[in-house]
Amino acid sequence: MEKQVIKISVRNLVEFILRSGDIDNRIASQDKDAMQLGAKIHRKIQRQMGASYQAEVTLRRVVEFDKLCIQVEGRADGIIAEDTVYVDEIKGVFTDLERLREPIPVHLAQAKCYACIYAMQQELTVIGVQMTYCNMETEEIKRFRQEYKAEELEAWFQELVLQYEKWGRFQIEWREIRNHSVKQVEFPYAYREGQKNLVTSVYRTILRKKKLFIQAPTGVGKTIATIFPAVKAVGEGLGERIFYLTAKTITRTAASQAFELLKEQDLRYKVITLTAKEKICFCEKADCNPEYCPYAKGHFDRVNDAVYELITSRDDMSRAVLEEQAKKWQVCPFELGLDVSTWMDAIICDYNYVFDPSVHLKRFFGEGIKGENLFLIDEAHNLVERGREMYSASLYKEDVLKIKRQVKLLDVRLARRLEECNKQLLELKRECDGVTVLNSAAHIYLKLLTVMAELERFLEEHKENAVREEVLEFYFEVRTFISVYEKLDENYMIYAELTEDGRFQVRLFCVNPAVNLKEYMEKGNSTIFFSATLLPIHYYKELLSTEKDDYAVYAETAFSEEQRILLQAVDVSTRYTLRGETMYQRYAEYLYRMAKVKKGNYMAFFPSYKFLEQVYDAFSEKIKEEDELRCLVQAPYMSEEAREIFLEGFEESQRGSLMGFCVMGGIFSEGIDLANERLIGAAVVGTGLPQVCRERELLRSYFDGRGLNGFDYAYVYPGMNKVQQSAGRVIRTEKDRGVILLLDERFSEQRYRNTFPREWKGIRLCRIHTVEEQLQEFWDESSSK
Repeated sequence: MEKQVIKISVRNLVEFILRSGDIDNRIASQDKDAMQLGAKIHRKIQRQMGASYQAEVTLRRVVEFDKLCIQVEGRADGIIAEDTVYVDEIKGVFTDLERLREPIPVHLAQAKCYACIYAMQQELTVIGVQMTYCNMETEEIKRFRQEYKAEELEAWFQELVLQYEKWGRFQIEWREIRNHSVKQVEFPYAYREGQKNLVTSVYRTILRKKKLFIQAPTGVGKTIATIFPAVKAVGEGLGERIFYLTAKTITRTAASQAFELLKEQDLRYKVITLTAKEKICFCEKADCNPEYCPYAKGHFDRVNDAVYELITSRDDMSRAVLEEQAKKWQVCPFELGLDVSTWMDAIICDYNYVFDPSVHLKRFFGEGIKGENLFLIDEAHNLVERGREMYSASLYKEDVLKIKRQVKLLDVRLARRLEECNKQLLELKRECDGVTVLNSAAHIYLKLLTVMAELERFLEEHKENAVREEVLEFYFEVRTFISVYEKLDENYMIYAELTEDGRFQVRLFCVNPAVNLKEYMEKGNSTIFFSATLLPIHYYKELLSTEKDDYAVYAETAFSEEQRILLQAVDVSTRYTLRGETMYQRYAEYLYRMAKVKKGNYMAFFPSYKFLEQVYDAFSEKIKEEDELRCLVQAPYMSEEAREIFLEGFEESQRGSLMGFCVMGGIFSEGIDLANERLIGAAVVGTGLPQVCRERELLRSYFDGRGLNGFDYAYVYPGMNKVQQSAGRVIRTEKDRGVILLLDERFSEQRYRNTFPREWKGIRLCRIHTVEEQLQEFWDESSSK
């Protein structure tokens, strides 16, 4: 029988097997090679090397073992054909090259792997390694050369690959167990209306290596309807692993429960849910260095053994399991989780672990890595704004000045560079009248390269200084700005702004994140976007994908029209010109009448905290003692405990009615599941339009300039998404009955109606003097069924 082949890149092999020592966040330079800047430096050096230099040489070596073959592959930066052949490995760094006395061991190990592979292919007895370090600010170059006997390199390389053999063997043995178990698994329920079509669409999309957008109304069971076909696809070799991505903790829980449900059919599937560093850290604060944290000290000496023991003994990688293993082996629980994820069949995590250039999982999404991942993106409507934020960057003049003042007595060179940068920003500030769109920020970018080099030197020389933490934070801000600048294209706007709090910023604003998202989606086979509010679909296709042939499915709702009444008020408005005490009183009256017709739990969603407070005050005045009507009010910046207390108020069995006052787009307007009698009505106050601000107006002008309706893209579509999310809190199961009030006359306008989901086709109009009768009629009919 033909042996299975496990592939691993040269870089991943050496970084995995040869890592040792401490986690130390005080070493600012440890990840600089991941920056985009390096690629330009590589190309420039390669062009200067002459005719004897062959650039970007793909190398591959298969090492055979009893039960498998391991294929080690990668691209050498250059092969130099001299009397002795040299393999060149180029690294772009910010470090002062005078301080670099010898090659960094992990870099040298990469070059030695390439040298060994090339020597064997060309039957050389001796081969040289050249380490080329280039300072990315000054472009100064420092080279280290060393010759090796091919037989010495071969023995070293064989030992390196041998250490990886048990990991490769685990992959093959586990894959057989997993794939055999997948064959037995069936969909765990009787299919609901439209659900089988949804499952088929997901599988077909994965089979064809495409993208699919799913508008999946509440009740469709979108979580299990996407996970089940993806699991089947992995079992049939159509993907390597599943990434289930979401923006909310509660949806991560639903995904985890779906996998557990399939495991009841004896599915063997290794699943991990990644927890944020701040939540899983054992220390009071996540300060990752060996002097503060005992788990950081010697972490890399022990972590591989901790990982191997865990993945070979358990399938369940819950937070509790990871914490227990981390304590046993004295390693960081967060980093342990990231390492364990490498060997998982499914990873449930936040969007940023895949798409955010600053924090993504580099083992899966680093430069040059291509995997066969399947991306299931839940609540995909959130990815537009999250994407914009991930790929944008700001530099504040005040931050530059603050760091300059803090270091001026400690480091004259750094202070001088910061002053030069400050002068550039001051010049822009003088020319800025509120907000100024800039054609370029090249001069700031070039200056920041020099600042970056000095910041690195400062951080290396001042590991214990009191200002170090703030300098390190500023360093990451600068690094992000430089990295984002490298991505600038027609999907960006650059602007300078005097903010409302008096600060001055230069912002690289990613208007359309689709191109940047594509870079990471291409590291997978297929992507499924799904949400209960993915309308209008063309808006999300435009901003989340660059392809024109993506599939789209509108899943049929499992609920009947009789389960709810949808009313739109035509005699109230949230327009700024109509706001006032009379209007607040009328809104309060609507809420009061809704709660009086039938006792139960209700939520009202408002466009802002200010509007909420005005209506709440008016509502409170209407309540009489005999009404048995209580209120709960969402506060800004609620802690997790405060949120839980708020939701605990929505219990099924309680006297009288409860009215929850919430903000649209906030923590209670999506991702919460109050089924049965826990919520029987929702009032949505206003069209949810974002407040007019400079960035929204820039969005508007950007899309207008591309022949699209800028107002819809900047305001209407994001606003109506919040409206649909808020309304979706009602009717969560086939037994639920409930009321949805859309309280704004603007909902009658065609531009808003065009965004309504199909399920809203039975909408009826109401006024303050008719609403009570219409609601009473609905509840009477419901009770008779």
